[in-house]
Amino acid sequence: MGQTIQLTAKDGNKLGAYRADPQGKPRGAVVVIQEIFGVNHHIKSVTDRYAALGYVAIAPQVFDRGQKDFETGYDQDSMAKGREMRGKISTEALLADTQAAIDAVKSAGKVAVLGYCMGGSVAFLSATRLSGLSCAVGYYGGQIAQHCDERAKVPTMLHFGDQDQSIPMTDVEKIKKAQPELPIFVYHAGHGFHCDERASFNAEAAQVAACRSQEFLLKHVG
Repeated sequence: MGQTIQLTAKDGNKLGAYRADPQGKPRGAVVVIQEIFGVNHHIKSVTDRYAALGYVAIAPQVFDRGQKDFETGYDQDSMAKGREMRGKISTEALLADTQAAIDAVKSAGKVAVLGYCMGGSVAFLSATRLSGLSCAVGYYGGQIAQHCDERAKVPTMLHFGDQDQSIPMTDVEKIKKAQPELPIFVYHAGHGFHCDERASFNAEAAQVAACRSQEFLLKHVG
């Protein structure tokens, strides 16, 4: 459904992005932020799904600063490669490239950012620091707790799993205490529960979280 396009961030960085357009007039746009595994088959599938729901959907390749077109699977070697790549790129750079994606689709209407794992943290920080957004949704973002005193400028929804080996529930409680106004949902599931290509996939949790996210987008984007 989608195609790879080129974006340019304000600092001049050029990066690829997977973009999928809906049939007919778009109801708005969704920027999908990857896990540490790149804009791989799963992230492209998520982007296609949001396009099918009527949004212009775009997934910027935010690891292009470290390695062009980086993508990998979900085994242990891939995990190590993804973590190494993440270590090469600053949070500020990730946000600059996310802003480039927001700017690229804002002509479609209101814009949401939605991210998973690393992308969940980026989605939260996008809500607190970036411009041009109407809402944000973050799934199991491991870095949110350390930034939880930052205030979101737009409505923001967060999803976590109580079996997550990467994000302790003490972190989730810290976020809830710092952000009592945010809808924060906890599922009986592990890290990566939304991804149907991971061993931790939890179909029930993924379905409930997806429905909540889609309702949130309908309310705040269209």
